[in-house]
Amino acid sequence: MDDNRGDENRADESRTDRIRGTALGTARVPLSVLDLVTVGGGRTATQAVRTSVDIARLAERRGFHRYWVAEHHSMPGVASSSPAVILAHLAAHTERIRLGSGGVMLPNHAPLVIAEQFGTLEAMAPGRIDLGLGRAPGTDGATAAALRRTDRLNEGADDFPQQLVELTRFLDDDFPDGHPYARIHAVPGPVQGPTGRPPIWLLGSSGFSARLAGVLGLPFAFAHHFSAQNTVPALDLYRESFKPSVVLDAPYAVIGVSALAADEEREARRQVLTGALSMVRLRTGRPGLIPTPEEAEAYTFSPMEREFVDGWLSNVVHGTADEVRAGLDELVGRTGADELMVTANAHGGEARLRSYELIADAYGLPTLG
Repeated sequence: MDDNRGDENRADESRTDRIRGTALGTARVPLSVLDLVTVGGGRTATQAVRTSVDIARLAERRGFHRYWVAEHHSMPGVASSSPAVILAHLAAHTERIRLGSGGVMLPNHAPLVIAEQFGTLEAMAPGRIDLGLGRAPGTDGATAAALRRTDRLNEGADDFPQQLVELTRFLDDDFPDGHPYARIHAVPGPVQGPTGRPPIWLLGSSGFSARLAGVLGLPFAFAHHFSAQNTVPALDLYRESFKPSVVLDAPYAVIGVSALAADEEREARRQVLTGALSMVRLRTGRPGLIPTPEEAEAYTFSPMEREFVDGWLSNVVHGTADEVRAGLDELVGRTGADELMVTANAHGGEARLRSYELIADAYGLPTLG
């Protein structure tokens, strides 16, 4: 009996180890990367994926803890419509860094399909895979309907807790006797023998997933980069709702933050303006490739657009490396986040790579072999 209990304790510790990161250098919390696999004007999706490989390798070499890819659809400037495919590619080009979805939009997919995809990823990169889940479509309503083959979009979001339970049971291969799916196995998976499985994270930009993650004792990732006004309330709700589980004995919250460092403050401003213009076009029904800095500087913003851009950029930490470090440290102090997941949205891969290198240098992150 004691031996079995020891095995269970070791399994619980292993699950926790896959979640909590370690702060390196002078960073107050672990630093990670969120990648949208952005495609700039005049560039191709092939180049965007190659840039993602370069950034993942850099992140691994400089001690970033994890590298997540976000699911989006029908957005010309974003090439991350298939996170599992991109993660498999990144797994083949890295060795240590954790890889995961930030996230897969659960209502867009059958739970069994996700369990099979991430079981396959776990087989490819054992102990390195995270499964972050969201309940939003990651696109507009028409595209969501095309993905789900139904116009009843609210039904998918409302069923999120039930879909989550089904997905978890497929991953653990533990449907009870008599359940319609009791004889169905997600493979690769536990039916093939003892194996680890990706930890589940809940993602959100409001209070729903925050509360659900807390009640279930799961790690939580909040999209501060596009819902900054809700960050502190959502994290408070997560912590207040948290119940210890076999996964975590205390809350663990990551926040996604848009940040870009450059050698000069003016250059950082030029680069982040490209992302701001891209968001203006997306919000006004004109999505496209990420504009060049020259195009963004030459664009004449209407008063309403300028107001949006000013508000958007107020939540983007940008400037020199020291200025970005100060902004990130202030954000950690204000939110109490346990980990920062930095996303650098800019037109070209060179600017994004330079940004992560500068941030790593600012915090004295090690250069690993």
